Amino acid sequence: MTAAPVQPTQANAAKQYEVRRADLPLSCPLPSMALWNSHPRVYLPIEAEGGTSDCPYCGAHFVLVD
Repeated sequence: MTAAPVQPTQANAAKQYEVRRADLPLSCPLPSMALWNSHPRVYLPIEAEGGTSDCPYCGAHFVLVD
């Protein structure tokens, strides 16, 4: 039995994303997103912003969960 291939998430499909310290440095769109070039990549200073950050391009809200 073979496992189904992992499908990348759609870029900007959700408005809130949970991220972990292992995902830092945080950029939007996330590297795991299928359409990684949906807007220019921007790095977000989530640690300096108290564990939450918003993308200035698409408005996605990121929350640091660990």
